[in-house]
Amino acid sequence: MTWPCPVDPSGVAGPTRGEAAGPRWRRTSRGRYVPATVDGTRPEQRVVEAYARTDGAGAVTGWAALWLHGAAYFDGAGAPVPLVEGRRRLRSTPQVRVLRALLPDDQVLTRRGVRCTVPERALRDHLAGTGLREAVVAIDMAVAAGITSRRRLRGVLPRRWETALDLADEHSASPQETRLRLVWQLDAGWARPLVNRDVLAEDGRFLGRPDLLDADRGIVGEYAGAVHRDRARHRHDVRREDLFRRAGLEYVEVVGDDLRHPALVVERMEAAAARAGRLPRRWRLGPAPVPLDDRLDHRDAMDRLADGE
Repeated sequence: MTWPCPVDPSGVAGPTRGEAAGPRWRRTSRGRYVPATVDGTRPEQRVVEAYARTDGAGAVTGWAALWLHGAAYFDGAGAPVPLVEGRRRLRSTPQVRVLRALLPDDQVLTRRGVRCTVPERALRDHLAGTGLREAVVAIDMAVAAGITSRRRLRGVLPRRWETALDLADEHSASPQETRLRLVWQLDAGWARPLVNRDVLAEDGRFLGRPDLLDADRGIVGEYAGAVHRDRARHRHDVRREDLFRRAGLEYVEVVGDDLRHPALVVERMEAAAARAGRLPRRWRLGPAPVPLDDRLDHRDAMDRLADGE
Protein backbone atom coordinates (compact mmCIF):
# COMPACT_ATOMS: atom_id res chain seq x y z
CA MET A 1 0.00 0.00 0.00
CA THR A 2 1.20 3.51 -0.79
CA TRP A 3 0.02 6.05 1.74
CA PRO A 4 -1.27 9.37 0.39
CA CYS A 5 0.84 12.30 1.48
CA PRO A 6 0.31 16.05 1.65
CA VAL A 7 2.22 18.68 -0.27
CA ASP A 8 5.74 19.24 1.07
CA PRO A 9 7.41 22.50 0.03
CA SER A 10 10.80 20.76 0.27
CA GLY A 11 9.68 17.88 -1.95
CA VAL A 12 11.07 15.32 0.51
CA ALA A 13 8.00 13.86 2.25
CA GLY A 14 5.63 14.58 -0.60
CA PRO A 15 5.28 16.55 -3.82
CA THR A 16 5.86 20.25 -3.99
CA ARG A 17 2.82 22.27 -4.95
CA GLY A 18 4.04 22.47 -8.53
CA GLU A 19 4.76 18.72 -8.70
CA ALA A 20 1.31 17.92 -7.29
CA ALA A 21 -0.26 19.76 -10.21
CA GLY A 22 1.81 17.81 -12.72
CA PRO A 23 1.40 14.40 -14.35
CA ARG A 24 3.68 12.48 -11.97
CA TRP A 25 1.30 12.68 -9.01
CA ARG A 26 -2.34 11.66 -8.57
CA ARG A 27 -4.71 13.43 -6.16
CA THR A 28 -6.57 10.93 -3.93
CA SER A 29 -8.52 13.40 -1.78
CA ARG A 30 -8.28 17.00 -0.73
CA GLY A 31 -4.64 17.82 -0.08
CA ARG A 32 -3.35 14.25 -0.46
CA TYR A 33 -1.42 12.64 -3.29
CA VAL A 34 0.26 9.43 -4.43
CA PRO A 35 2.66 8.89 -7.35
CA ALA A 36 0.77 8.53 -10.62
CA THR A 37 2.31 5.09 -11.10
CA VAL A 38 0.44 3.70 -8.06
CA ASP A 39 -2.42 1.42 -9.12
CA GLY A 40 -5.49 2.89 -7.44
CA THR A 41 -7.73 -0.01 -8.46
CA ARG A 42 -6.15 -2.57 -6.12
CA PRO A 43 -8.42 -3.22 -3.10
CA GLU A 44 -5.79 -2.43 -0.47
CA GLN A 45 -4.81 0.79 -2.23
CA ARG A 46 -8.43 1.88 -2.53
CA VAL A 47 -8.82 1.23 1.20
CA VAL A 48 -5.78 3.24 2.30
CA GLU A 49 -6.66 6.16 0.04
CA ALA A 50 -10.17 6.27 1.50
CA TYR A 51 -8.96 5.88 5.08
CA ALA A 52 -6.54 8.79 4.67
CA ARG A 53 -9.58 11.09 4.43
CA THR A 54 -10.36 10.45 8.10
CA ASP A 55 -6.96 11.68 9.34
CA GLY A 56 -6.85 8.57 11.54
CA ALA A 57 -10.04 9.45 13.41
CA GLY A 58 -12.43 7.09 11.64
CA ALA A 59 -12.25 3.47 10.52
CA VAL A 60 -12.96 1.42 7.44
CA THR A 61 -15.73 -1.14 7.74
CA GLY A 62 -17.75 -3.51 5.53
CA TRP A 63 -15.88 -5.24 2.73
CA ALA A 64 -12.80 -3.05 3.24
CA ALA A 65 -12.32 -4.11 6.86
CA LEU A 66 -13.04 -7.74 6.02
CA TRP A 67 -10.38 -7.59 3.30
CA LEU A 68 -7.81 -6.20 5.73
CA HIS A 69 -8.70 -8.92 8.25
CA GLY A 70 -7.76 -11.48 5.59
CA ALA A 71 -11.06 -12.42 3.92
CA ALA A 72 -9.85 -12.63 0.34
CA TYR A 73 -13.23 -12.75 -1.40
CA PHE A 74 -14.16 -9.26 -0.19
CA ASP A 75 -12.33 -7.26 -2.84
CA GLY A 76 -14.96 -4.53 -3.12
CA ALA A 77 -15.22 -4.75 -6.91
CA GLY A 78 -17.62 -2.05 -8.09
CA ALA A 79 -18.38 -0.83 -4.57
CA PRO A 80 -17.22 2.30 -2.73
CA VAL A 81 -15.04 1.96 0.36
CA PRO A 82 -17.26 2.11 3.47
CA LEU A 83 -15.99 4.42 6.22
CA VAL A 84 -17.22 5.14 9.71
CA GLU A 85 -16.25 8.79 9.85
CA GLY A 86 -15.32 9.22 13.51
CA ARG A 87 -14.78 12.80 14.68
CA ARG A 88 -14.19 14.31 11.24
CA ARG A 89 -17.29 15.09 9.15
CA LEU A 90 -16.91 13.53 5.73
CA ARG A 91 -19.00 13.45 2.61
CA SER A 92 -19.84 10.35 0.55
CA THR A 93 -18.43 10.23 -2.98
CA PRO A 94 -18.51 7.61 -5.74
CA GLN A 95 -15.32 6.20 -4.18
CA VAL A 96 -16.30 6.39 -0.50
CA ARG A 97 -19.52 5.62 1.38
CA VAL A 98 -19.61 7.42 4.72
CA LEU A 99 -21.47 5.83 7.64
CA ARG A 100 -22.41 8.14 10.49
CA ALA A 101 -22.50 5.77 13.44
CA LEU A 102 -21.00 5.24 16.87
CA LEU A 103 -17.54 3.73 16.89
CA PRO A 104 -16.75 2.24 20.33
CA ASP A 105 -13.08 1.48 20.97
CA ASP A 106 -13.79 -2.22 21.48
CA GLN A 107 -15.10 -2.43 17.90
CA VAL A 108 -11.91 -1.16 16.30
CA LEU A 109 -8.63 -2.91 15.50
CA THR A 110 -5.61 -1.81 13.49
CA ARG A 111 -4.65 -3.86 10.47
CA ARG A 112 -1.70 -2.90 8.23
CA GLY A 113 -1.73 0.56 9.79
CA VAL A 114 -5.43 1.12 9.07
CA ARG A 115 -8.09 1.40 11.76
CA CYS A 116 -10.89 -0.99 10.85
CA THR A 117 -13.95 -2.37 12.57
CA VAL A 118 -13.79 -5.86 14.09
CA PRO A 119 -14.95 -8.66 11.75
CA GLU A 120 -18.41 -8.99 13.29
CA ARG A 121 -19.16 -5.27 13.02
CA ALA A 122 -17.63 -5.13 9.53
CA LEU A 123 -19.85 -7.98 8.34
CA ARG A 124 -22.93 -6.38 9.89
CA ASP A 125 -22.23 -3.18 7.96
CA HIS A 126 -21.52 -5.16 4.78
CA LEU A 127 -24.87 -6.97 4.95
CA ALA A 128 -26.96 -3.80 5.00
CA GLY A 129 -29.23 -3.90 1.95
CA THR A 130 -28.15 -7.42 0.97
CA GLY A 131 -30.62 -10.17 0.03
CA LEU A 132 -30.78 -13.52 1.82
CA ARG A 133 -28.66 -15.57 -0.56
CA GLU A 134 -25.86 -13.05 -0.90
CA ALA A 135 -25.92 -12.59 2.87
CA VAL A 136 -25.27 -16.33 3.24
CA VAL A 137 -22.43 -16.04 0.72
CA ALA A 138 -20.89 -13.17 2.70
CA ILE A 139 -21.18 -15.01 6.02
CA ASP A 140 -19.68 -18.17 4.50
CA MET A 141 -16.71 -16.28 3.07
CA ALA A 142 -16.00 -14.41 6.31
CA VAL A 143 -16.17 -17.69 8.21
CA ALA A 144 -14.07 -19.49 5.56
CA ALA A 145 -11.33 -16.91 6.15
CA GLY A 146 -11.25 -17.91 9.82
CA ILE A 147 -11.84 -14.36 11.08
CA THR A 148 -15.16 -15.07 12.82
CA SER A 149 -17.73 -17.84 13.23
CA ARG A 150 -21.47 -18.35 13.12
CA ARG A 151 -21.52 -18.56 16.91
CA ARG A 152 -19.67 -15.27 17.26
CA LEU A 153 -22.00 -13.60 14.80
CA ARG A 154 -25.17 -14.58 16.64
CA GLY A 155 -26.24 -11.76 18.87
CA VAL A 156 -24.15 -9.31 16.85
CA LEU A 157 -26.07 -9.45 13.59
CA PRO A 158 -29.67 -8.14 13.66
CA ARG A 159 -32.37 -10.78 14.04
CA ARG A 160 -33.36 -10.47 10.40
CA TRP A 161 -30.15 -12.35 9.53
CA GLU A 162 -30.92 -15.40 11.67
CA THR A 163 -32.10 -17.37 8.63
CA ALA A 164 -28.87 -16.48 6.80
CA LEU A 165 -26.85 -17.66 9.81
CA ASP A 166 -28.84 -20.91 9.89
CA LEU A 167 -28.07 -21.50 6.21
CA ALA A 168 -24.39 -20.58 6.48
CA ASP A 169 -21.69 -23.23 6.67
CA GLU A 170 -18.15 -22.91 7.99
CA HIS A 171 -16.70 -25.31 5.39
CA SER A 172 -17.61 -23.56 2.14
CA ALA A 173 -14.56 -22.74 0.03
CA SER A 174 -15.95 -20.26 -2.51
CA PRO A 175 -18.96 -18.02 -3.20
CA GLN A 176 -20.09 -20.25 -6.07
CA GLU A 177 -20.00 -23.33 -3.85
CA THR A 178 -22.31 -21.51 -1.46
CA ARG A 179 -24.65 -20.46 -4.27
CA LEU A 180 -24.84 -24.08 -5.45
CA ARG A 181 -25.62 -25.20 -1.90
CA LEU A 182 -28.47 -22.67 -1.69
CA VAL A 183 -29.98 -24.01 -4.91
CA TRP A 184 -29.58 -27.49 -3.40
CA GLN A 185 -31.45 -26.52 -0.23
CA LEU A 186 -33.84 -23.70 -1.19
CA ASP A 187 -34.76 -24.55 -4.78
CA ALA A 188 -34.48 -28.34 -4.81
CA GLY A 189 -35.65 -28.64 -1.18
CA TRP A 190 -32.93 -31.18 -0.38
CA ALA A 191 -31.54 -31.64 3.12
CA ARG A 192 -28.44 -29.72 4.18
CA PRO A 193 -25.43 -31.43 2.54
CA LEU A 194 -22.03 -32.11 4.02
CA VAL A 195 -19.60 -29.49 2.71
CA ASN A 196 -16.02 -30.30 1.68
CA ARG A 197 -15.94 -33.49 3.74
CA ASP A 198 -13.30 -36.12 2.97
CA VAL A 199 -14.60 -39.26 1.27
CA LEU A 200 -12.59 -42.48 1.65
CA ALA A 201 -12.68 -45.87 -0.02
CA GLU A 202 -13.64 -48.85 2.12
CA ASP A 203 -9.94 -49.58 2.67
CA GLY A 204 -9.27 -46.00 3.83
CA ARG A 205 -7.79 -44.62 0.60
CA PHE A 206 -8.62 -40.95 -0.02
CA LEU A 207 -11.08 -40.58 -2.92
CA GLY A 208 -11.78 -36.87 -2.81
CA ARG A 209 -13.35 -33.94 -1.02
CA PRO A 210 -16.57 -33.03 -2.83
CA ASP A 211 -18.05 -29.55 -2.59
CA LEU A 212 -21.39 -31.02 -1.47
CA LEU A 213 -22.39 -34.50 -0.41
CA ASP A 214 -25.77 -36.08 0.28
CA ALA A 215 -24.47 -38.94 2.39
CA ASP A 216 -27.85 -40.68 2.63
CA ARG A 217 -28.51 -40.88 -1.11
CA GLY A 218 -24.87 -40.99 -2.14
CA ILE A 219 -24.88 -37.91 -4.38
CA VAL A 220 -21.94 -35.56 -4.92
CA GLY A 221 -22.42 -31.93 -6.00
CA GLU A 222 -19.51 -30.11 -7.65
CA TYR A 223 -19.07 -26.56 -8.89
CA ALA A 224 -16.54 -26.40 -11.75
CA GLY A 225 -15.12 -22.88 -11.89
CA ALA A 226 -12.61 -21.38 -14.29
CA VAL A 227 -9.68 -23.04 -12.50
CA HIS A 228 -11.10 -26.41 -13.53
CA ARG A 229 -10.57 -25.59 -17.22
CA ASP A 230 -6.83 -26.03 -16.89
CA ARG A 231 -5.78 -29.24 -18.68
CA ALA A 232 -4.06 -30.82 -15.68
CA ARG A 233 -6.90 -29.84 -13.34
CA HIS A 234 -9.51 -31.18 -15.75
CA ARG A 235 -7.64 -34.49 -15.97
CA HIS A 236 -7.61 -34.64 -12.16
CA ASP A 237 -11.35 -33.86 -12.01
CA VAL A 238 -12.21 -36.60 -14.53
CA ARG A 239 -10.16 -39.09 -12.53
CA ARG A 240 -11.85 -38.09 -9.29
CA GLU A 241 -15.33 -38.35 -10.78
CA ASP A 242 -14.47 -41.84 -11.98
CA LEU A 243 -13.31 -42.81 -8.48
CA PHE A 244 -16.51 -41.47 -6.95
CA ARG A 245 -18.70 -43.34 -9.42
CA ARG A 246 -16.79 -46.60 -8.95
CA ALA A 247 -17.36 -46.22 -5.22
CA GLY A 248 -21.12 -45.94 -5.77
CA LEU A 249 -21.55 -42.17 -5.65
CA GLU A 250 -23.70 -40.35 -8.20
CA TYR A 251 -22.40 -37.05 -9.57
CA VAL A 252 -23.88 -33.58 -10.27
CA GLU A 253 -21.60 -30.95 -11.80
CA VAL A 254 -22.51 -27.33 -12.55
CA VAL A 255 -20.64 -24.37 -14.06
CA GLY A 256 -21.07 -20.67 -13.40
CA ASP A 257 -23.82 -19.93 -15.90
CA ASP A 258 -25.89 -22.86 -14.59
CA LEU A 259 -26.38 -21.05 -11.28
CA ARG A 260 -28.35 -18.35 -13.11
CA HIS A 261 -30.90 -21.04 -13.96
CA PRO A 262 -31.79 -22.85 -10.71
CA ALA A 263 -34.52 -24.91 -12.42
CA LEU A 264 -31.86 -26.43 -14.71
CA VAL A 265 -29.69 -27.35 -11.74
CA VAL A 266 -32.64 -28.85 -9.87
CA GLU A 267 -33.53 -30.94 -12.93
CA ARG A 268 -29.96 -32.23 -13.06
CA MET A 269 -30.09 -33.05 -9.35
CA GLU A 270 -33.34 -34.95 -9.66
CA ALA A 271 -31.90 -36.98 -12.54
CA ALA A 272 -28.93 -37.87 -10.35
CA ALA A 273 -31.28 -38.87 -7.53
CA ALA A 274 -33.09 -41.22 -9.91
CA ARG A 275 -29.79 -42.90 -10.78
CA ALA A 276 -28.40 -43.02 -7.25
CA GLY A 277 -28.16 -46.33 -5.42
CA ARG A 278 -27.72 -48.55 -8.45
CA LEU A 279 -24.16 -49.49 -7.48
CA PRO A 280 -23.11 -50.90 -4.11
CA ARG A 281 -21.74 -48.41 -1.62
CA ARG A 282 -17.97 -48.73 -1.45
CA TRP A 283 -17.11 -45.51 0.37
CA ARG A 284 -17.18 -43.99 3.82
CA LEU A 285 -16.79 -40.57 5.38
CA GLY A 286 -13.43 -39.36 6.60
CA PRO A 287 -13.08 -37.86 10.08
CA ALA A 288 -14.94 -34.66 10.86
CA PRO A 289 -12.72 -31.55 10.92
CA VAL A 290 -12.01 -29.66 14.12
CA PRO A 291 -14.88 -27.17 14.66
CA LEU A 292 -14.03 -23.60 13.70
CA ASP A 293 -14.97 -22.22 17.11
CA ASP A 294 -12.48 -24.55 18.77
CA ARG A 295 -9.74 -23.26 16.47
CA LEU A 296 -10.69 -19.61 17.03
CA ASP A 297 -10.90 -20.06 20.80
CA HIS A 298 -7.44 -21.70 20.78
CA ARG A 299 -6.01 -18.88 18.66
CA ASP A 300 -7.44 -16.25 20.99
CA ALA A 301 -6.02 -18.06 24.02
CA MET A 302 -2.57 -18.12 22.39
CA ASP A 303 -2.84 -14.41 21.58
CA ARG A 304 -3.67 -13.65 25.22
CA LEU A 305 -0.68 -15.66 26.38
CA ALA A 306 1.57 -13.83 23.94
CA ASP A 307 0.26 -10.52 25.29
CA GLY A 308 1.07 -11.63 28.85
CA GLU A 309 -2.52 -11.74 30.06
